[in-house]
Amino acid sequence: MSNDDACLNFHPETLAIRGGRETSEYREHSQSLHLTSSFTFDSAAQAAAMFLGEIDGYTYSRFTNPTVSAFQQRLAMMEGAERAIATASGMAAIQATMLTLLKAGDHIVSSQSLFGSTINLFNGILGKFGVEVTYVDAANLDAWQAAVKPNTKVFFLETPSNPLTDLADIAAVADIAHAAGALLVVDNCFCSPALQQPLKLGADLVVHSATKYLDGHGRVMGGAVVGSDKLVEQVYLHVRTAGPTLAPFNAWVLLSGLETLHLRMEKHVASAQALAEWLQQQPGVTRVFFPGLPSHPQYELARRQQRGGGAVVSFEVAGGREAAWRVVDAVQMISRTANLGDVKSTITHPASTTHARITPEARAKAGITEGLLRVAVGLEHIEDIKADLLRGL
Repeated sequence: MSNDDACLNFHPETLAIRGGRETSEYREHSQSLHLTSSFTFDSAAQAAAMFLGEIDGYTYSRFTNPTVSAFQQRLAMMEGAERAIATASGMAAIQATMLTLLKAGDHIVSSQSLFGSTINLFNGILGKFGVEVTYVDAANLDAWQAAVKPNTKVFFLETPSNPLTDLADIAAVADIAHAAGALLVVDNCFCSPALQQPLKLGADLVVHSATKYLDGHGRVMGGAVVGSDKLVEQVYLHVRTAGPTLAPFNAWVLLSGLETLHLRMEKHVASAQALAEWLQQQPGVTRVFFPGLPSHPQYELARRQQRGGGAVVSFEVAGGREAAWRVVDAVQMISRTANLGDVKSTITHPASTTHARITPEARAKAGITEGLLRVAVGLEHIEDIKADLLRGL
């Protein structure tokens, strides 16, 4: 049984703890973990009815599992959505969404500052099957409008983007997409529903890498697609058939991550703000990218659209790759890894890691310079984070 109806009037912080629980006849207080590949039936007739969707129930964990369902329900509530479908990773969520919404000959308009694997998915895999993509400056509304073609079916947007924290006006981009008869898909990984709810601003679908802030501890992989029941049902049918499914154990871990999401994000955001302001004062730093700084080109938009500047701070150092690698190699506490969203602060050099597989021309167009570093600010004491970075600065 689910407690969805009882949660309708709860605040987001409460939904993250109480929303979407699936309990058994044992009335367990914690969300139970259902490690099973399949489920049994009382009769052949019941099995047939469940497989046809005529009655509710669980049949096979590739597409129905109580623990995964609990995660889906809770995340949908937190995003203010009707429904969510969980996937094995964030990239699986994007792939499932695009393969559901697009066919050969269709066209995507996308923000140009994207996670490297998303670019490779669009250019390589989707391009191989005849899907076109046009990349635009996320903040330039005229560019979004100018990129529309008769075959445009999807607008795709990361806001804030990885790694430069570029922002786009979600409501304005949604209006352009809808006027063109297209759907807007927003990657909400950097903010999470604790800081931003794109569906309330006009987006049609939200995708997540649950691996990041939704887990928050760097433990498991996961992804999700969130939106209306009509659209998510289409993605669900793809996931059911193709199988990029979230494992029950991972869903169980992610549920515990959601319970502390709002509390963690408050600390992440406060520390990231302090670090960004400090970095601006360092002589070896030539530029800092963080939506909470008045110097950020979309600072006012961030104040309207997000509840805080986020937890990722990117900055350029003088001296290119050599200087950037010196900072990375000098840290003793901060983790050298490309992951983010962890309680542990992490540092990476995007040009040689997350964006290494895209062309130098694409990197330059997206603003990924050789001197750029990305720090995902964790929950350590802010003075310890500063001191660690100072070793290489």
